[in-house]
Amino acid sequence: MAETKRWSHEVTKKSNALDLERGVFTKDDPRAIAQSLKRSAEQSPRRKSDPYRSAMSMLTFYINRAGKNLPKQRRERLEAAKNELRALFGKKSQRASARH
Repeated sequence: MAETKRWSHEVTKKSNALDLERGVFTKDDPRAIAQSLKRSAEQSPRRKSDPYRSAMSMLTFYINRAGKNLPKQRRERLEAAKNELRALFGKKSQRASARH
C-alpha cells in the first residue's frame, strides 16, 4: 500500500525533467526557490521542453503532489515562487494576462 502512495517520490527522484537542488522546495524565500528552479532548468541536459516550462512544471507537480498535506504558509510560499519564476523568465503573471 505504501508503494502506491510513493509513486510521486520516484517521479521526482528519477525524472527526466530536471536535476533539482536538494531542499529547493523547503526554502523560505519564494525568489530563492524560483532562482534555483530556473538555474536547474537552464543547466539540465535532460529536460524535454523549454527551461520555463520545465521549471514551472516541476513546481506545479510538487504543489499538487503535496496536496492537502501542504501547510497553508508553505503553499503560499510555493505559489509566490510561481510568480517569481514568471518574472525571472520575463513572462506575464496569470492575473495580468487574465485582465487583458
